[in-house]
Amino acid sequence: MNDRCVLFTRRRSVAGVLSLGLASGGFAQSAYPDRPITLIVPFAPGGIADLTARAVAKEMSATLKQPIVIDNRPSAGAIVGATAVARAEPDGYTVLLLSNANAVSAGLFRKLPFDVQRDFTPVTLLGTFDLALFVRQDSALKSVRDVIAQAKARPGKLTIGTIASGSTQHLSAELFKSMAQIDALVVPYKGTPAVITALRAGEVDLAFEILGPMLPQVQAQAVRALAVTSDKRFAGLDAVPTVQESGLPGYMAASWNALALPARTPAPLVQRLQRAARDALAVPAVQAQLQALGVRAQGSTPEQLQQWLADEIRRWSQVIQSAKIELQ
Repeated sequence: MNDRCVLFTRRRSVAGVLSLGLASGGFAQSAYPDRPITLIVPFAPGGIADLTARAVAKEMSATLKQPIVIDNRPSAGAIVGATAVARAEPDGYTVLLLSNANAVSAGLFRKLPFDVQRDFTPVTLLGTFDLALFVRQDSALKSVRDVIAQAKARPGKLTIGTIASGSTQHLSAELFKSMAQIDALVVPYKGTPAVITALRAGEVDLAFEILGPMLPQVQAQAVRALAVTSDKRFAGLDAVPTVQESGLPGYMAASWNALALPARTPAPLVQRLQRAARDALAVPAVQAQLQALGVRAQGSTPEQLQQWLADEIRRWSQVIQSAKIELQ
């Protein structure tokens, strides 16, 4: 065999090995994960997003045989954490807890350091959680119809407490005002504890807040839930109707959490994480943990999450425009 034939044979052998590697998803991918994964949560520890991430990540770690380390990076609009993931290597080892805050930010900020639809690869939805309309226990308001009737009888006098302007709670209140065609004053507070204090003290007539943190207040009979904002009743409060059932057809507002990776992450890695998350959400103990937080466990395919995100961005952008909220 001459030198040219030897060289040709070696090239064919190398090509065959490379083809085998690509067919199996690549050498690095086939072993994925072989080291700890970082899950960046753009919220402070102890909140619903953080607790949801920890509950699911713990079960995913057992499946993946690698730790999933929670890295909390709270900031306005979840921008700091999302930026870190957008700029990370697309190797499957840096994951974002994507949320409704990212959908809202797309319409609320004039400019972001990333494009939430182009710079991330969706993995799966994790769960949705309701907001609700709350009044203090002794309030004369007994239903959503009462709220709308009072607002129309006294334009501009009804007060609604929420957390900061641009939050899901604030935009849910603005959507309610728009759809009910009422003139009411939305009063923003720094956080949920301040909203609770204001509501119980009678500083505001009602409040829009995430259901989970308010459940102890409801159970202690300090406040009452008039209606939940999603299109389904909450399993822990079966007697509380939805806003749709209470005289405002078509109204729906809910928050959610999901997982996403940097853009250009190889499909086999996305699928591996999606399967691990799906299996985690099917574990009864995880479902029970999420239920206690007011979260409905709900997975999805990457394609479904991509469409979900697009729909949420469009919907909240319309609310921001209708409410004439100043862009940040």
